[in-house]
Amino acid sequence: MKNLVICLILMGLATVGFAQEKIEELDEIVLTGVNYKYIDALGNADVALPVKRLETKAATFDVKSLDIYEDGYDTYNVSFKIPQGSILAEYDDEGEIISTVERFNDIRLPLAVSNAIVEKYPGWMITGDIYLVTYKRNKNIKKVYKLFLEKEGNIRRVKTDEDGNFI
Repeated sequence: MKNLVICLILMGLATVGFAQEKIEELDEIVLTGVNYKYIDALGNADVALPVKRLETKAATFDVKSLDIYEDGYDTYNVSFKIPQGSILAEYDDEGEIISTVERFNDIRLPLAVSNAIVEKYPGWMITGDIYLVTYKRNKNIKKVYKLFLEKEGNIRRVKTDEDGNFI
């Protein structure tokens, strides 16, 4: 029994001795996003989840993966669609987004927009909405909510920006 315990201890020490890891230094890796300007311009703090997902898909899309990709073309138009809306994005030959036109129907509204409607139109019900985004590289992004309101058979259309300011 004594010999068995000594053998087990020696085997345990032998395996620990061979399990030493060799540490190597790796070169520094820098990751950059091609469409970081687009993502920064969106500033999606309070946007509906389907909108965020489709905008992320457009931002991470690799235009070089297209079957029609060639170095000779200057721009590529790619359409992204989900049941709630769509994005038509224009990419340059490096894969950076030049511009987008986005349209989403009946999505969750930001709190600022909902609060502005309740404050200005008490008792009115939102029966539908359209969210429009226009992005152009190196220019201001434009976000508009078109809202359809109804109260006692009366219908009203209003527009607000993402902060609830009426246009």
